Amino acid sequence: MAFYKDERIALFIDGANLYSSARGLGLEIDFRKLLDEFRKRGRLLRANYYTTILESDDHNPIKPLVDWLAYNGFNTIVKTAREYTDREGRRRMRGNMDVELATDMLEASAYLDHVILFSGNSDFRRVVEAVKAKGVRVTVVSTIKSQPQMIGDELRREADVFIDLDELGDLIARPRRDNDDRGPVSNDEYDD
Repeated sequence: MAFYKDERIALFIDGANLYSSARGLGLEIDFRKLLDEFRKRGRLLRANYYTTILESDDHNPIKPLVDWLAYNGFNTIVKTAREYTDREGRRRMRGNMDVELATDMLEASAYLDHVILFSGNSDFRRVVEAVKAKGVRVTVVSTIKSQPQMIGDELRREADVFIDLDELGDLIARPRRDNDDRGPVSNDEYDD
């Protein structure tokens, strides 16, 4: 996909989906490198990161990441997740950011040339279609190389371009470590 230096771009990052995709590939995303990479590709106007946090969880590992992102060039959109117990007595969490991300992406399309969506969730197919109808190019970043693959065929077909997260690994991730089963984000590294 061609990126043009003068085009206005924005990142829309589905935090939970990016986490799962990166984990499936054994990548640890370096959010500073991710931001720098897309600043090189055009006029980056916005980098939105969407996530949910359990309000009652005092030691939630995502909180330090969200704080770091907010102080380092990302617009963080956080919603409180609700906790419930299912029929089998298991603790579950309910909450997603699909509506917020889709609404923001559609509204931002009025002043953008190119949207980069970090998600494989096919629920975003319709908003991608609507943004494209406004003349905005849409690139979707996810992966087909994990098991299971993290992108729905409907979303992949609707995007102008699909970039496999694995292909961006050398540009936006920390070097891979053999036999490292940590998740893609080590929150203690975002203390500065």
